[in-house]
Amino acid sequence: MKNYMFEICANSAESCVAAQQGGAHRVELCAGMPEGGTTPSLGEIKVARKLIDIRLHVIIRPRGGDFLYTPSELEIMEEDIRAARQAGADGVVFGCLTPEGELDKPAMQRLMEASKGLSVTFHRAFDYVKSPREALEELIGMGVNRVLTSGQMPTAMEGAPLLAELVKQAGDRIIIMPGCGVNEHNIAELARVTGAGEFHFSAREQKESRMLLRNPALSMGGTDMDEYAHPVTTPEKVRRTIEALTVRG
Repeated sequence: MKNYMFEICANSAESCVAAQQGGAHRVELCAGMPEGGTTPSLGEIKVARKLIDIRLHVIIRPRGGDFLYTPSELEIMEEDIRAARQAGADGVVFGCLTPEGELDKPAMQRLMEASKGLSVTFHRAFDYVKSPREALEELIGMGVNRVLTSGQMPTAMEGAPLLAELVKQAGDRIIIMPGCGVNEHNIAELARVTGAGEFHFSAREQKESRMLLRNPALSMGGTDMDEYAHPVTTPEKVRRTIEALTVRG
C-alpha cells in the first residue's frame, strides 16, 4: 500500500493537538481562517511546538487578499520566517505573485533564502498563477518542497484533472498536495484520480462556547459570525478521514 502523508490545516494549538491525536503526520498552523489563513502569533507557534511531536509548518502570510506583496510586507514575512524557525517550526508555507499572475521570483528567492534549512510549501497562491505547469517547473528550480493546490478550482475534487497532470509532471522532484474540500467522503476517490500521496484537510467541527452569560445583540466580527461557537479540529474527524483512505481506500 502507498505510504500516504496527511497534513492538517490547524487554526490553533488546540487543533494541532487534535491533529496529532487523530494520526496526522504534520500540521500547517494558521490564524485568520476566514481570510484563507494568515501568520499565527509567536505565542501560538511556541505553544503548539511544546504540545506536539509531529512536524509543524507555519503559514507566512501577513494579510488576507491577494499574494502581491509590498517591500514592507516582504520584510515582515522574512521576520516571521525567522521567528517561526526560532520557535521550533519544521517548515514554512508562503507564495508570492506578480500583478500578471506569474511567480514573483525576486520575492520568492528572498524568502527561500530566509527559509534555508526549513521545508517550504508553496501554498494556494498556486491556484492563481497564469501558467501552472510553467510555474511548477520554476518552483522546482527554486528548491520548493511541495505545492498545496486545489487544481485551480474551488475544491480539490473539482480540480482533480489538473492535479493528476501536475502529479505526473512533478514525478519525484516536488510534492503535489491536494487541499480544499478534502474530507472522509472524497479522499479515497481523490487519491485514485490524482495519484497524489499527500493530502491537506482541516477536519474541523463547531465547538460550542462555555459562556453562560450571552448577548446575542452584539458581534465582534461580521454579522454572520457566531460569537458562541468556533471551529476546531477533532481527533475523531482526522482519524475517520485518514481511515477512509488507508483502511477502506
